[in-house]
Amino acid sequence: MAVTLSERAASHITNFLAKRGKGVGIRLGVRTSGCSGMAYKLEYADEVPEGDEMFTSHGVTVFVDPQSLSYLDGTELDYAREGLNEGFKFNNPNVKDACGCGESFNV
Repeated sequence: MAVTLSERAASHITNFLAKRGKGVGIRLGVRTSGCSGMAYKLEYADEVPEGDEMFTSHGVTVFVDPQSLSYLDGTELDYAREGLNEGFKFNNPNVKDACGCGESFNV
């Protein structure tokens, strides 16, 4: 099982951690929400979360809680600019269906 970052995402996260002046990486997870059932959680990790799986990608540490790992296995987190919009994009091979607004998904 693994979760990875694209080079763009890793660079973006590294820059933000440097600006914040603290943090050991990011923490990914899922929660029940939205019209399709699940939504992603993304937050900075200021300390190593106990019990989380740890992955390193392009020099950035990614933590994933055990309950979310089965939903996120194989996911690549990218950072994309599309027109005037920019932000993180989850390339998750487990997604079977997503809502039209892109805020939630189903596996």
